[in-house]
This record gives sequence, C-alpha cells and structure tokens, in this order.
Amino acid sequence: MARGELRIYLGAAPGVGKTYSMLEEAHRRAERGTDVVVALVETHGREHTAAMIGDLEVVPRKRIGYRGVELEEMDLDAVLARKPEVAVVDELAHTNVPGSRHPKRWQDVQELLDAGISVLTTVNVQHLESLNDVVAQITGVEQRETVPDAVVRKAEQVELVDMTPEALRRRMAHGNIYLPEKIDAALGNYFRTGNLTALRELALLWLADKVDDQLDKYRADHRIDATWETRERVVVALTGGPEGGTLIRRAARIAARNKGADLLAVHVARNDGLAGADPAELAKQRVLVESLGGTYHQVVGPDVPQALLDFARGVNATQIVLGASSRGRFAQIITAGVGVTVTAMSGTIDVHLVTHERVRGAFSRRVPPALSLSRRVSGYALVLLGLPALTALLHLAPPIDLTNDLLIFLAAVVGIALVGGLWPALLAAVVGSLLLNWFFTPPFGKFTIAERDNLLALAIFVVVALAVSWVVDTAARKTRQAARASAEAQTLSTIAGGVIRGERLLERLRETFGLDSVTLLSHGSVINCVGDPCTDAQAADAEVRVDEEYTLLLKGHPLEASDRRIVEAFAAQAALALKQERLSAEAAAAKPLAEADRMRTALLAAVSHDLRTPLASAKAAVAGLLSEDVHFDADDRRELLETANISLDRLDRLVSNLLDMSRLQAGALGMTTIDIGLEEIVPRALDDLGGAVVTRLPADLPAVRADPGLLERILVNVIGNALRYSPPGRPPLVTGSTLGDVVELRVIDHGPGIPEERWDDVFLPFQRLGDQDNHTGVGLGLALSRGLTEAMGGTLTPSATPGGGLTMILSLPAGTPA
Repeated sequence: MARGELRIYLGAAPGVGKTYSMLEEAHRRAERGTDVVVALVETHGREHTAAMIGDLEVVPRKRIGYRGVELEEMDLDAVLARKPEVAVVDELAHTNVPGSRHPKRWQDVQELLDAGISVLTTVNVQHLESLNDVVAQITGVEQRETVPDAVVRKAEQVELVDMTPEALRRRMAHGNIYLPEKIDAALGNYFRTGNLTALRELALLWLADKVDDQLDKYRADHRIDATWETRERVVVALTGGPEGGTLIRRAARIAARNKGADLLAVHVARNDGLAGADPAELAKQRVLVESLGGTYHQVVGPDVPQALLDFARGVNATQIVLGASSRGRFAQIITAGVGVTVTAMSGTIDVHLVTHERVRGAFSRRVPPALSLSRRVSGYALVLLGLPALTALLHLAPPIDLTNDLLIFLAAVVGIALVGGLWPALLAAVVGSLLLNWFFTPPFGKFTIAERDNLLALAIFVVVALAVSWVVDTAARKTRQAARASAEAQTLSTIAGGVIRGERLLERLRETFGLDSVTLLSHGSVINCVGDPCTDAQAADAEVRVDEEYTLLLKGHPLEASDRRIVEAFAAQAALALKQERLSAEAAAAKPLAEADRMRTALLAAVSHDLRTPLASAKAAVAGLLSEDVHFDADDRRELLETANISLDRLDRLVSNLLDMSRLQAGALGMTTIDIGLEEIVPRALDDLGGAVVTRLPADLPAVRADPGLLERILVNVIGNALRYSPPGRPPLVTGSTLGDVVELRVIDHGPGIPEERWDDVFLPFQRLGDQDNHTGVGLGLALSRGLTEAMGGTLTPSATPGGGLTMILSLPAGTPA
C-alpha cells in the first residue's frame, strides 16, 4: 500500500491564513473528484474560517474525559475507518488530551499517512523544534507544543502562507484573529511589528533551507553535477599554512557581498594520512571560520585538486578561493600545481587565486630526509668501502659470467639503499656501473664496452639499480612518516579525549614530552600552570604562540621541530577549552539576568491583562455611586460598595504577589523568622479565604521556624488553590505531623489532580494547569509559595492524594524546643 502524501501550510504567526488556504486546497481537490474529509479544523471563533468548511464532509470529533471535563480531539479511528483519499488535519504541533492513542497530533498524522491517506495540515514556525528557543528569545513566550523538524522536512510539499506584519496587525485590530478583549494585549506583546518581522524572516529562511534540500535531492536523483547558481556558496581551500586566515577573511568578504551566501572551508587531506598540515593552524582556522558564520569540512583524497572540485560540486558551490602558489618556475614546469589545475578543471565555478606575502603552495614545503644522519653516513661508507671490497672479492674468486656479476652488484646497491637511502644508493649505482665496466666487461681495464650485449646488460643494471634505490628510499620515507603520523594521531586523539573528559591538558602535555613545567599566559598573566610558573619567555626552553591572547611557555628541554606541531595542537586545544569554560561561565552568569528579564516581561504582560478586570469592576462600582443620573437605594449602594471592596481586595492580593515575586527574584525580600505555632497561623489563613476547610492539627504539634506574614501568605495560596479544585461536598483537609526536626503540613484535596510528570510545571510562574478560568489571576500563587518556603529553609512538594486529587506538603524546620 502506497504511503500518503503530506502537504503542510507553514506560517510565521497565528492569523496569516494557513487554515483558510488549507481549506481552499481541500475544496479544489474535492471539485476535481478527490474524496476529501475534514478530520479536524480549529476555527478559533473566526467566522470566515468556519464558513470556509462549507459542504466538506466533517468527521465527528471524539470526546475524551480529563480531570472532570470532556474535551474534543480528532477521532483517529473514525478517520481510518472512513479511509478517504485526503484528510484535513489542522494544527500539526497540537498536544492531544491524555488518554489519546498518541501524545501528539503529528503522530496521528503519521498513522494516517502510513494507512495511505494523504493529509493537509498547518504549522507555525514557532512550533518547529529547532526554532523553539529562538522564538522564545525573540517574543519572550515559550511554546510548549512543538513538532520535530524531521517530520516537516519529510513532507512532500511545504507551502508558506505569508503576510506582512502591518497587514497581520490590521487583521488583528479588525477582530479577525482574536476576541476583542484580547486584541490590545496581543498587539502590545506577541504581535509587535518587530516580533512579526523576525518570525517572518525565520519562516522564509527555514523554507529556503527546505527548498535547498529538495534541490540537492533532485540533483542527486538526476545525477546533475553542473553548478546551479541558485545561491552563492563560497568554498575556501585550506592547506593548514599560515595564509589560511587571509584566505578565510577574503572568502568571507566575498560571501558578505551576497545576501544569504554560504561560506564553507575545506581541508583536503591525502588518503595516505601523511599530509603535513599543521593541526594547530587548522584548529585556529576552524574557529575563525565558525566565528564568521561559516562551516568547516575535511575531505580525504589522493588527488587534491580533484577532491577539492568534487567537494565544491557536491555542495553546489559557485566560487572557490585558493592561495596563489609560491613555487618556482622549474617546479611549475614539472607539475601545474593545485591552483592552476583547479582553475582549468573548475568549469562554471569561479576560482579566486589570492596572493599574499605568506601564501604558499600545498607542496612547497621542504621534504625532510627519510633516514637519520647516521644511516646516511653508513650508506656512503658502504659505497666507498664496500663496493671496492666486493670488486676485489669477485676479482680474486673463480671467474663467473657478467650476468652474475651484475646481479651481485645489484644486490649490493639494494642493500646500500636499505641502509643509507636514496642518495647513497644512486652513488652506489654509478660507482658500481663504473667498477663493472672497468673490471668485468671486456676490454678489461678500460671504460669501453666491446660487445653490444654487455652494453645493454650494464645499462639495464644502472636503470634497475636507480629504480630499486628510489622504491626502497620511498618505502623507507613512507614508513617513517607513517610511524610519525601514527604517533601524532595517537597524541592528538589523547588531546581530544582529554577535552571531552575535562582532563587537565597542561598536565598531559608535561607528561607526554617530559617537561618540568608548562605555563599558559594570557596577555602576560599566568592563568594556568603545571610545575613552577614561568613568566619570562627568555627563561623558557620553548615559547608557543597560541593566538593574540594566549602564549605557552615550556621548561625542561628544547623541543624538536617535529614535536613543536603537536605542542601547538595541545596549546590550541587548551586555549579552546579555556575559552569554552569562560563562555560557559559567562552564560551561567547571564542566565539569572535573562531569567529576571523574562520574569519582568511576563510580569508586564500579566499586569496589562489581569489587572484590568478588578480595576474595571472597582471603577464601575465607584462611578455608579458617583453618578447623579441613577438613584440607588441602600441595598444597591451596599452591593456596589461590596463589589468595589472585593475587587480592590483582589487587586491588593494580586499586586502583593507580583511585588513579592519581583523581590524574591531580585533577592531583596526581607523576612524575620520566629518560632510560631501552626494552630495560630492556619486559622488566620482560613479567615482570609472564607471557604469550607477541615483542619486536623495534633495538639502536640511543635512550633515552626518561619516568618508569620510570609507563612500566612503561603497557606492562603496553597489552601486557596485546593479550595478552587475541590468538588462540592468534599472540602480540603489540612493535617500536620512531625518528621525528625521538620514539621510537615499537608493540604489535601480530592479534585482532578495533576499528572506526576507535570508536577514541576505547577511551580512555574504564569502557569494555571487545568484551570478552566484563565482570567482570574496570573498563576503566581504556587510559584510564589514555593519561593517563599525555600527562602525560609523549607520545601513545598506535591504528592498524589489516594483516591484522586493532589496533596501539597509544606515542610518547615521545627522551632527551638521550650
């Protein structure tokens, strides 16, 4: 059975017309004869959206009971049983009512798709998982309902429903999105022009990435290698040399000239693992690339130009930035070089060869000797002493033919190549050919050859000797480089593992290279040291410059040139680790400020909405009393005064909670703790509430150490919350007990309760879980109560009530025994 197709209507914010556009598409398909049903559409009271459903078949919703309330959800089983060709399912990121088959609506949609039913759905950009935190930072509102990006990216079609911020705000002002009482708050908070502009840009950029993915898939499916210049992509090639920073900045400037251009840095490593790139330089250049908004990549290939072009074509690059080679003319005659080869083979990709005084070619580095000095000296000694000795031995021995003499000298040349490397072997080949010519080729004693066969044999000897010498020397060089590369790789893997495990890199550096001390300086000041600190570069045995800020001083013994690269990699990783720690510390320090800012934003948002009702009630009551147009009798006047009094009391509690929460967040809440009995505080709280509450406090319950005023505020909030949710005829119960040096007060209700996984959510400011009335407070009660309790050294924790309901356990330190 073929899987259904998913079409998503993406919007930057509520009200842009996603649902309307989705229903228009549903009508178009129905008019073409497609079997379309409306599985679920959320109209949110919008008349035009509701009217757009028209004559489309609507599958009745399923009613699910939750916490004493019946809620409606999409009837997944009914839609599967109906099995239409297309189902319309609104709000993909919606969280289903507990008790549904799936916790999320997008999972319902996946089941419909698996059943072969195509789906039309909607989603806002703020509900995409990858953008959730970004949207929260922009708008100050965290969206708890999200959908994984992978679900949306796998959709066959994603259509952006776009609207300018000004047009959307006009729709809001005309009452086409929210109810009139919510318009002012929405326009002043979430629907600010800046917020809507940022959300619109996020939606456009996210959809552009989705289109890029579709284009890449199309090109891959149709084997299209040619560059399609749909977006500028600048690739900068790095060799690990000091010119890399210049190339990266030049490429970044090229990318910056084109809005939305991508910057990609790539280092091509030889597939034999023997490339001489400096890991410390590459680490610095990677940090630079990422700081400029680019990405770093590393590819492996035997042919550097071809590997670079393969990468560029694979990412659909439009421009390549290379460093101009500084090789000499003779070297350029032998090989064209990376820059010239890439330019010749690039096709439609533009190539920039950047010149700089430090720019060098990929192969301009001096090749170090393959063997040690002692082995090369031994090789030359064998040539000067061994070959004459071999000649004398063969001359004194019984005569053999020239072929055997050639083989014996060839074996000697191979042996010399194994001992001394290429140049001693080349000298041995030349000297050996001369000795063979003089002593063993007729006419003897002359550098002439009488027979043509002997000339050919001697020529073959020279060629074979030279070839074997080259192969043996190359093998020795590769073996040595491979051993060195293996040691460096093992050391670098140790560095990486140390960074991941949080080990002290400087200690590991001292152990690895047998140093006495390692000191890391920042602008001349010691920030980390292993061993005796060293602050003078003249007194150090080695100085490694990490960057403009950090310097590494080493004492113990001078470093070999080959070891310096590894030390630079150590230094680069140590500096990166320190910067990461510093950024983490700064982020940790900024988190409370951000939280306080978020709290202030939420406070302002809450005050703008929730203070309106009590203020309006009090104002209306007072205005009625002052009016001379209407005559009120005594009962009416008393009722108006009571209304004003109740509204002002409510306003007083609300403002007190807001101020206490602000002081609590700022750490400026004053308190005076004394020993006080709960039998004295609980009745005060109940007098303020006025509801029916059962109390069972033991007579021997010890006093608690608390601030009386704050404790009364806590009890009013906690018991008031229990009263709000207790069913008729089952009032809350307040009991007390002791547990060691702690007194526990339990406030027990038999209401609908809260799922255990959401217990922590009830203590978040501005949360009113399961509250049917979201217009009677800002949801600060329990958040403030926990904060006040913890400020007094206690705890406030929820627990499940046996038989259903919620129990709040208030634990406070017991008072001093009498």
